[in-house]
Amino acid sequence: MAQQRAAEKMQKISKQIMKPDVFRIFITDIFAFMIFLAYNHLNMKNSESKKIVLITGASSGIGMDTALRLLKKGYTVYGAARRTNLLSQIEQHGGHSIYLDLYDEQSMQDCVQKILQTEGRIDILINNAGFGLGGALETIPIETAKKQLDVNVFGLIRMTQLVLPSMRSNRSGKIINISSIAGTFSSPFMGWYHASKYCVEALSDALRLEAACFGIKVIIIEPGLIKTDWGIIAADYIEQNTKNTPYEYNGKNTADFYNRHYRKNRGASKICVISKAIERAVQAKHPKLRYRAGKNALAYIIAGTFLPGAFLDFYKKMLFKIK
Repeated sequence: MAQQRAAEKMQKISKQIMKPDVFRIFITDIFAFMIFLAYNHLNMKNSESKKIVLITGASSGIGMDTALRLLKKGYTVYGAARRTNLLSQIEQHGGHSIYLDLYDEQSMQDCVQKILQTEGRIDILINNAGFGLGGALETIPIETAKKQLDVNVFGLIRMTQLVLPSMRSNRSGKIINISSIAGTFSSPFMGWYHASKYCVEALSDALRLEAACFGIKVIIIEPGLIKTDWGIIAADYIEQNTKNTPYEYNGKNTADFYNRHYRKNRGASKICVISKAIERAVQAKHPKLRYRAGKNALAYIIAGTFLPGAFLDFYKKMLFKIK
C-alpha cells in the first residue's frame, strides 16, 4: 500500500515537471547550477595558479627546472640567485629574477621585502639553494665548514623567518625545503654536507608542528642521485681538500664515485623527477610530509633504517673503495 502511494506521488511529480513551463524552469535551474559549479572550479584553479612563489638557488638545476614548470602552470614565480645573469630563461617565460646572497643578511631582507612590496604576499617559499662541501673532516677549516652551514642551514632558516610573518597574517602558506637522502645517512668525505641536511630534516619537522596552527604547511623533498652539477662540484671539492693529505687515496676514490654518477651520468635520474615532485607538493591541498624521488632515494633510506650499522659501514667502504 505504501509503495503504491509512493508510486502515485512520483507520477504526480513527473507530470508537474513535464508541464512546459515547469520543465523549462527546471532545465534552466540545472543549467545555471552547472555554470555556477564550472565558474567556481575555474575561479579556484585561477586563484591557485596566481599564487606567489619564491625559489632560491634558481639559476640552474632543480631550481631552474621547478621555476619553468610552475610558470607553465600559471604561478607567479620569482627566481632568486647571486648570478642573476643566469635567470634570463625564467624572465623569458614570464617569471621574475631577483638577486639573493644567502651569506648576506641585507640581501635576504631586500629580496623578501621587494616581493612583498610588489605582490603583497609570498604564498610558497621553495628553499632550494645549497651546495656540497667535500673533504676530510680533519683537514677542512672550521671557517670553510661554516660557509656550508651558512647556505644550507642558516640561509634556509633565515629566508623562512622572513616569509613567515606574511604567511601567518594570511593564515596560509607552504614552505618546501629541498633536503636530500643525505639527510638520512652519512658517507665519507661529505660529512659537513650530510650534517647540513640532517639539520634541514630536523628544522623542517620542528617547524611543521610550530606553524601548523597558522595554516602553514612544511614539506621536505628528498632527492636521490640526480643529473645536476652538484655531484661534479662535490667531487672537485673532495679532490682539492684531500690532495697532499693522509686522506688523498681514499678521497680520490670517493671523488671518482661522484664523477662516475654525475659527470658521466651513470645511474642518476633526470632533474624533472624532482621538479615534478615539487610541483605535486605545491599543488596538493594536503601534501605529504616528505617526497622522495630519484635514483636510489628509497633504497638508501630503507637500508639506513633497517640494516645493521656494521653492515652499512662495510657496504660504504666497498662502494667508495675505501681502504
